[in-house]
Amino acid sequence: MTVPSLASSLSDSVTAAAARLGMADLAPQIRRSEHADFQADGLLAAARTLRRNPRQVAADVVAGLPDDGLLASAGVAGPGFVNIELTDRALLAQLASRLGDVRLGIGMPESGVTTVIDYSQPNIAKEMHVGHLRSTIIGDALVRILEHLGGTVVRRNHIGDWGTQFGMLIQYQVEHPDPPAPDDTGAMGRLATLYRRARGEFDTDSTFADRARRRVVALQAGDPSTVAAWRDIVAESTRYFTHVYDRLGVRLTDADTVGESAYNAALPEVADDLERRGVAVTSDGALCVFFDDLRGPDGEPTPLIVRKRDGGFGYAATDLAALRQRVVELHADRLLYVVDVRQALHFRMVFDTARRAGWLPSTVAAVHVAFGTVLGPDGRPFKTRAGDTVRLVDLLTEAVDRAREVVAAKNPGLTGSALDERAQQVGIGAVKYADLATNRTRDYVYDPQRMLALVGNTGVYLQYAHARVRSILAHADGADATVDVTAALEPAERALILDLDAFADTLAEVVAGHEPHRLCGYLYRLAQTFTAFYEHCPVLRATGPQRANRLALCHLTGDTLRTGLHLLGIPTPTHL
Repeated sequence: MTVPSLASSLSDSVTAAAARLGMADLAPQIRRSEHADFQADGLLAAARTLRRNPRQVAADVVAGLPDDGLLASAGVAGPGFVNIELTDRALLAQLASRLGDVRLGIGMPESGVTTVIDYSQPNIAKEMHVGHLRSTIIGDALVRILEHLGGTVVRRNHIGDWGTQFGMLIQYQVEHPDPPAPDDTGAMGRLATLYRRARGEFDTDSTFADRARRRVVALQAGDPSTVAAWRDIVAESTRYFTHVYDRLGVRLTDADTVGESAYNAALPEVADDLERRGVAVTSDGALCVFFDDLRGPDGEPTPLIVRKRDGGFGYAATDLAALRQRVVELHADRLLYVVDVRQALHFRMVFDTARRAGWLPSTVAAVHVAFGTVLGPDGRPFKTRAGDTVRLVDLLTEAVDRAREVVAAKNPGLTGSALDERAQQVGIGAVKYADLATNRTRDYVYDPQRMLALVGNTGVYLQYAHARVRSILAHADGADATVDVTAALEPAERALILDLDAFADTLAEVVAGHEPHRLCGYLYRLAQTFTAFYEHCPVLRATGPQRANRLALCHLTGDTLRTGLHLLGIPTPTHL
């Protein structure tokens, strides 16, 4: 059985004391404090409701707290806060419980919950670029965390594998049977070259454009040779995507890929059902859904177009079909769409339409997990010097090359494949951490020099902290870590125990807001606290119970850093 966190136990004690005073609805917030181990908030609002003096209410709550050996002291502070100090024995007992728990105090609150998470979303026949980075790694981190908390997670890579561009590509191949030589060395070189040439001819030759559109009709009608060519293009792109995902260390596989084409057969029914229910109406030849509070700059209503005037369907219809399938067939309790913030209006309209149609019941949460843009040094969307979008593989290669220099400088004797492997772990980890450590709704500047720094809030710093803990334990000659709950604690030891105990609560905050940066912030604080502990509390030179307790703190810190970084998809080498 998982032992609850100290903050959770204190919340229960304060809630029970308040209930005995007639404040059964009090939901106290227990926070770490600079003035005590914890501070209980929420009594001010309760006092206003009761029309009582808040300090007196706080004093009554303090008087009602149980004498269970957990509290060293509790007192009223400020206008009505409660400051709480815990006993050394209580902290050491909590340390002992975490040391013997392979899950580090993390329960399974997501057990029985099915989440479908839509992320990455590249386009067939196009190379992944820097714009795909955030969706891919934010989505992967949320998948890992939800699964670790016991949830059932269905990964969905909703790729663009249908539309006019395929008629253009296939028709160009038919008319130019000799495959173009790639003009770069990337895995997508041939298709990228083919796409640029086909697009150039489509834009400049109207007769070719007409033939390409007829090829789309043939594809939609199931013409065998056209479908075979389309499948070859999809397969080549999928191999490339897999290569990038493997390099990034994310969990997406071919089985998770469900392209737009998978929903084609359902689109007419989606449109008919919306029209039958009165959710969608015909306007100027198109089938549209209107919203009372959405209007454009000209004051005209802004619709969601389900079916276009020419009878074709856009991605709004595909998204609605996918949503309905995920709720009805996959039995989702939660739908997460990790898509950039510019699509906020689209998802608002899709979710609203689905709820009005009855496809998205109130029991199912649908969330647009929006994220900002990766910026270049000039503060603008990240581009190459030529003004092109930065290819994702180029960005990763640069990070690994820079990491190789950092690792080689720190380990002069490391060469060959060992150096390459370490550089891969450090470089890719640095890229991922720099992204995940930023509040996902904000833009951030891509700065490889800063993200590979050995100090500051970087992935390299956390990897180094983990490696240092493992080094300490390696020099402990295999000594078992045990906990003596009767020992006295130094302030740095107390601070480290309190930080370690907050791991499970942090993961709950990440899930509540779909915010991986909260886990990054927690791991950075933990590494800083461990550094202060290491500076003030010698481990290997200590003796007796003090040495055993400090080794226990090292073990738990190493395991927590490793687990936390793993949940972010970042490797933890034992040497750096």
